[in-house]
Order: sequence, then structure tokens, then C-alpha cells
Amino acid sequence: MVASVTVVGDDGTDVAPGRLEVAQLSKTFGPARVLRGVRLSVAPGELHGLVGQNGCGKSTLVKILTGVYTPDPGGSIAVDGRRLRMPVHPAEQREVGVSVVHQHLGLVNDRTVWENVRLGRYQARGPFRRIDRRAEQEAVAQVLARLGRRIDVNELAGTLSAEDRATIAIARAMQDHRPGGGLIIFDESTRALGQVARGRFFELVRSLIVSGASVLLISHRLEEIVEATDRVTVLRDGEVVEAGLDTRDVDEAALTRLMLGRHLVTHGRVDSHARDDLAASVRSLSVGQVTGLDLDIRHGEIVGLTGLMGSGFEEVAEAVGGARRAESGSLTVGDRRISLASRRASTEEFVRARVGYVPERRLDEGLAAEMSVAENLTLPRVRSRGHRFRTGRAWQAEETAAMIAKLDIKPPDPSAPAGTLSGGNQQKVVLAKWLAGQPELLMLREPTQAVDVGARHDIIDAIRAAARAGCGVLIASIDAADLAVLCDRVLVFRDGTVTGELAGNLGQDDIIHATFGMSPPQKDLL
Repeated sequence: MVASVTVVGDDGTDVAPGRLEVAQLSKTFGPARVLRGVRLSVAPGELHGLVGQNGCGKSTLVKILTGVYTPDPGGSIAVDGRRLRMPVHPAEQREVGVSVVHQHLGLVNDRTVWENVRLGRYQARGPFRRIDRRAEQEAVAQVLARLGRRIDVNELAGTLSAEDRATIAIARAMQDHRPGGGLIIFDESTRALGQVARGRFFELVRSLIVSGASVLLISHRLEEIVEATDRVTVLRDGEVVEAGLDTRDVDEAALTRLMLGRHLVTHGRVDSHARDDLAASVRSLSVGQVTGLDLDIRHGEIVGLTGLMGSGFEEVAEAVGGARRAESGSLTVGDRRISLASRRASTEEFVRARVGYVPERRLDEGLAAEMSVAENLTLPRVRSRGHRFRTGRAWQAEETAAMIAKLDIKPPDPSAPAGTLSGGNQQKVVLAKWLAGQPELLMLREPTQAVDVGARHDIIDAIRAAARAGCGVLIASIDAADLAVLCDRVLVFRDGTVTGELAGNLGQDDIIHATFGMSPPQKDLL
């Protein structure tokens, strides 16, 4: 027999149960209690935000809701008045209509759209338990039609745009939902979407809500929370500090104070530290759709690269950072010239030239998750500073301690596996790995993507400090806010060509206007 839950209002009368009711949920790992008596209520047809710094317990809460973790005794989870057993079983989760779209979407790149959507749900028929491919494809096409999107179900997921990939993940999440019900949890699902794509994403979300579904949106983009959600719940250090706050009565600064428990000084523009002499120069770079690009970066200068997704600025960043071979072109740093088209150009060559590269996907490309913080931080310099038969622990300990203090990496444990850190602290480790080597050129892709406001503050301060020390900095990003507060100038790409160069007292609207070639879009997402 399945237990039901009666919800009592403030006046003592029974009220209709919420779509999701979480009460007194706690979770302990060894000596650490990461969640303490969490409560959360999401109403039918509501878009509810959940915010908090990295490490505050958001991911742990989602993993309890989806059955990955078993909570401590005493808590409860109910959906539409039905109390779920602990740990939550996937079959019961599916039965009550709870699904999640994770930060990294969870798509298999070398599988088709229909295979990604139906994975784990194939309907095998007949004595030989064969999968009816046509029926499966039709089922996926129907889900996509409900979302108002035309995507070829036989396309490989790895070939799709960021927007279409997000759509596929949403289709997979909502395929079991009954009209008028269900809860979809979006866990940082907009992280890779540009401004236009985010607008269309929220159009999809609106259509889900109109049909009666509820949405729990977890996001580090506080402007998204303020503009799009009905209410917001704030977590800090594993506890709810504000539950169901009406977002009509809150702004980003207020949310920041609730998340941090203190006032955070908002970054404004600062004076440029650019010098006259060159830190690096790119000549005749052809990569992807970009051809013949020349670019100079001065010592102390911060230059932004931006545009719509697929406009070419991403490929430039990868080539300059040594992560992608170009068709032609060279990078000169000091007296070292690197052929960006050479098959022989190696990571070691970029390291010797003191070029640092922070990739967009930190876990896939920037960190060795199973290695310690100290090993990750010092890895680029093991060959130059270590000895033939040993790396030398003294210099590693010194570098690591200095970087942990400089970027406020938490926990401040050099021996902690990097993969166990929160997303914001992982990003700090990736950045610190290159800052410790005092780079001449620092190439950053989406440096504050999917980090909380506290980590963003520390990262921006660290980038500015590097520029003050004379490092040339390139930032490839779709985040107009980051570019506006950091950059001396911004190059805007469209269809592989630089269509504009912005300089001076930059504002977000200036960058957005140049990127889209039109008036700044309306702020309201819903």
C-alpha cells in the first residue's frame, strides 16, 4: 500500500497537495552532514527555482530525488500526495512523472536522436524480443512534435547544435509524462545555450507548464531565476535559508546575499592594464569557417572573443590554446613561434611558450578527476621543475599552497581528488594550474560557466590579477556580463568573420547588440 500525504495550510485546513513536497530531508557522508532538514514545495504548473553556491547541497538533493542517494532516516518525499519509498526507485520515479535533465544532458554522441530518447525504454516484441525501430522512431517524433521542434530522429546526437541537444534531453525527460502532471528538474541545463537559444528553451518550458507540468530549475544564472521563475528556494551550507520566495519581490543582489550570507561587492569595470608591447600575436589563422585571422594581444590586455554559437570564435580559441589543429596560421609568444597547423605541435610546446588553456568542459578536458588537487595544479611543470626519477615534492607543495590560498579553493586539501570538489572549485583548480606557471598568454573558454556567484567573484579577481602582472588574456565566451566587466576590447564573430570590435566603456547591451545585429532582446523570458 502506498502512503499518501495530507497537506495542512497555515489556517489549519487541508489544502491540495503540491506537485512535489520535500520535508526534513537530510544526508550525511561519514562525519559530514551535507543536507540538514531540507524542505521544498513545488506547486502544480509552477516554475520553481533552486539556487545556492557550489557545494551547498543542490546536487545531493537532486540525487536523492532521483534515487542515486538514500537520505538519512526521518525525511519524506511526496509527489501529488503520494509518498515515495526511500531510496526512490527508478520505476516509481517514472510512474509519478519525475524526470531530470542534467547539466551535461547525458547524451550519447555516436547514437541517433531516437536511440538517445528511447534508451532504457525500448519496447521489445515477438518471440525473439526484437525492437521495432519504426515504432520507436515514431514515438520519438511524436514527443518532438509536442515540443514544436523539427529534428531528424536519425541524426547523430553529436552533430546537433547545443539548442537541439537540449531539446533531445527534454524530450527524453518528458516522454513518460501524462498531460496535466509530472515534474521535470533542469539541473544547469541552459549552461551551453546562447541568448537566443535560451529564449527558445524557455518557450519549451512555458509549453510544459501550460500543459500542467511543474518545473524545478537549478541555475547559477541569477538573472534567469529572477526573470523566469515564479518562486525560488535558496540553499546555503546544506540548509534552506529561504523557501518559496516570490521572485517578484527579489532581485539578483538579494539572492546573492541569501546564498552567501553576506553582501558581495558587484564587479564593475576597472582601468585597463594593457601595455604597448605585445604578449602574443596570431597570424593568418584559418580554422573551421574562420580564414586569415590576424590578432595581437598586448601584455596586460584582456581581449574577448564572442558571437553566436557556431560563428567561429570557439574554433579560434581551441586553435590558439593548442586544443585543435588549424588549417594554417601561427602563434608567436615572445621569441617562440608555434605553427598552429603543424601535426607535430604538442602540448609541451605550448607549455614551454607559457601558454595556458582553460577549456569549456573542465571535467572532460581540463582535469584529471582521479588525481589530487596538488597533482592537477602542478602537472604542466613536472617535466621542467622535477627531476629525472622524481617530481620533487617541495616545489609542488609550495605552488599548491599558494594557489589554494590565492583562489580560495575549498576544501583546502592538496590531497583531495579533484573530481570530488564542487564545480566552482574544480574550475578554480583548472585556472590555478596555469596561473601558477605565470603564463605569457592565457586562453580561457567560458571561465565562469556553471559556477556560483562566490566562485565567479574569485575567478574574475584572479583573471584581473594575471592581467595586472602582465599576462595577455583571451576570453572566448557567450556571457556578455563576463565580457563587459573584464575585457578591454571584444571581437564579435559572425559566420567565421570578425564583424565588429568593441572597446572603451563596454556594457552588456553593447555586446549583445553587436552579437545579434539588432536591438537588445527583451529581458522577460516567460
